[in-house]
Amino acid sequence: MDYEVIVQHYEKCLAEYGDTPKGVDWTREEQVNIRYQTMLEIINFREKTFNVKGSRSVLDYGCGLSHLYNYILFREIEYINYTGLEISEVFYNISKEKYPDNNYLLGDVLKDDFELSSNFDYIVMNGVFTEKRELSYESMFEYFKLMIEKIFASSNYGVAFNVMSKQVDWEKDYLFHVPLDDMARFLTKYVTRDFIIRNDYGLYEYTVYVYKDK
Repeated sequence: MDYEVIVQHYEKCLAEYGDTPKGVDWTREEQVNIRYQTMLEIINFREKTFNVKGSRSVLDYGCGLSHLYNYILFREIEYINYTGLEISEVFYNISKEKYPDNNYLLGDVLKDDFELSSNFDYIVMNGVFTEKRELSYESMFEYFKLMIEKIFASSNYGVAFNVMSKQVDWEKDYLFHVPLDDMARFLTKYVTRDFIIRNDYGLYEYTVYVYKDK
């Protein structure tokens, strides 16, 4: 399961475009804040409020260039205790340099020599599963399943992630378009029945909130 090809692709994007949305392969800059808002709303959906009391620990898995943290600062969201995690040492070093006071982790959770040191209230995975590059759908889905089961176990309340939709005018071979039935079948059988699929924010993708049982 050579998911390293995905990491290498993003590092090439960074080398070409630098610290920009295109540097993490988001081609339309006007869409990135929509994704950040949708990711963070996993908190509001479960807690039924837009005025969260106290702090929530959030792990930005695949934090890239810490653009989600930029958004948190821009929106002046004060209840999030942010940690970033990267599999790529290149992205990890840049984020550490940009925000030296933040907590950042470097490693691959699927490797035996790396374990998340603590649980986080919420874990968000923006763009981690939107591209499969040269991987087959079957190989990418296997990688996706392993990751979600592993990451979900390290969350206190829930996990948010996005994938490409099948309800599009056309598909691109290098993107990870996941049928809704495949998603629901996997989550229900292997993770939990407590999930929300959001297809309401105008992009050719959908976001899933997977919650720990109440």
